[in-house]
Amino acid sequence: MKVVVFSTCIVDLFFPNVGAAMVEVLERFGCDTVMPKKQICCGQPTFNSGYVVASQKTMRNEVDSLLSIDCDYIVGPSGSCVNMLHEFRMHLADDPEYSKKAEILANKSYEFTQFLYRVLHIIDAGAELDAKATFHRSCHMTRLLGERTAPFVLLDHVKGLQMMPLPHIENCCGFGGMFSVKEPEISKLMVNEKVDDVVSTGADILIGADQACLMNIGGRFSRRQLPIKIMHVAEVLNSNVDMSRVRYADTPAAV
Repeated sequence: MKVVVFSTCIVDLFFPNVGAAMVEVLERFGCDTVMPKKQICCGQPTFNSGYVVASQKTMRNEVDSLLSIDCDYIVGPSGSCVNMLHEFRMHLADDPEYSKKAEILANKSYEFTQFLYRVLHIIDAGAELDAKATFHRSCHMTRLLGERTAPFVLLDHVKGLQMMPLPHIENCCGFGGMFSVKEPEISKLMVNEKVDDVVSTGADILIGADQACLMNIGGRFSRRQLPIKIMHVAEVLNSNVDMSRVRYADTPAAV
């Protein structure tokens, strides 16, 4: 099975360890991974800032890049960015050259945990992590991509990991891309609320599936001089792996 890695800007530029962990997990489960060099930004920051038409050039580049290699699937470490790939169908629908390509791209694209759970049908990746943790459920992955199950199933099966429920899990962390730049005071209030909720769980680790959110929340923890470890779910699922413990779903989840 050939998988194209959609690296995303933040992971590629600031958190390559997350991308490496994702690739190691995918390859452990038999995926032949490749990362096209031409990929840059998916266009989400400028698009969300209102530059709808101007962002289409970036979208077309991403389509060309990610489809430049014949593959079975395209997998990324961010539900927000993967959802943007899905939205190309709407924004390029009137483009005679790219409308069909955008449809193909969307049908092949999955967020990392979504791919493990819904395509590979994994419920236990064989990971082990002796810690108490809580999970930040990112807005775009939940509300736009529609994935509410995959990361929780996989984390619930990590040996030794005690998952603590996060109060107000539905609340945004205040990042929202350009929102945190345009409305810094509101963003600060929102991320402070999120930090307070995380602290209330008594968790040693905050886990998430969108590195932008984790960067925002982790930055606030640092500014408030509060100790916590920040981990992307790919890093957790790549911890102390014992392949003999791997389990697959008896009834595969719907794709």
